[in-house]
Amino acid sequence: MPEHCIKRHLRAGLVLAVALLLGACGGGDYQTKGIEGLLPDLAFRLTSESGESLTAADLRGAPTVVFFGFTHCPDVCPTAMARIAAATEAAGKDLDGELQVLFVSVDPGRDTPQRLADYTDFFSDRVTGATAPVGRLRELTKRYRATFGYDEPNEFGDYNVSHSSAMYVFDAEGHARALFRPSDSVAAMAADLRRIARS
Repeated sequence: MPEHCIKRHLRAGLVLAVALLLGACGGGDYQTKGIEGLLPDLAFRLTSESGESLTAADLRGAPTVVFFGFTHCPDVCPTAMARIAAATEAAGKDLDGELQVLFVSVDPGRDTPQRLADYTDFFSDRVTGATAPVGRLRELTKRYRATFGYDEPNEFGDYNVSHSSAMYVFDAEGHARALFRPSDSVAAMAADLRRIARS
């Protein structure tokens, strides 16, 4: 088996192991997956889609959903972003406060601030795109037990990026509260966003 295929299978296995580990813990009364006390508070230093520095302190005051992806993603990312946009819209109708989504690109080589802005604007004005150098992204994803990796480029220089598919939900104070998985319904995500926003 080629080396890049072996690496891809190893990454997939690691993602599955992390999902199973998180799935075995937490819980509570969440309709999705409660992770209170299992992950550290939200902390990062990124460059936003406006080209300015963005830190976790800038997002304090409202619940934040964090998703690691990339704009060239053919399926997982657009599906995830459409689902979370629908969930935040549904949940936000019943709230006085705001809900926000942070789309963290793990493909800084291609995802410029302008490309991120065009991408996130397509889904919702609640979504902000941001990225950072690869080293800092690896530190950030490791902090939240997420992973990403790059496949070998094809003859045109195009390449795929493998990445975790879960969304991490932090409350207004930046505490980790829930994990949204691809199997969770939009209704369940909206219900847990309302719960977190009101707590």
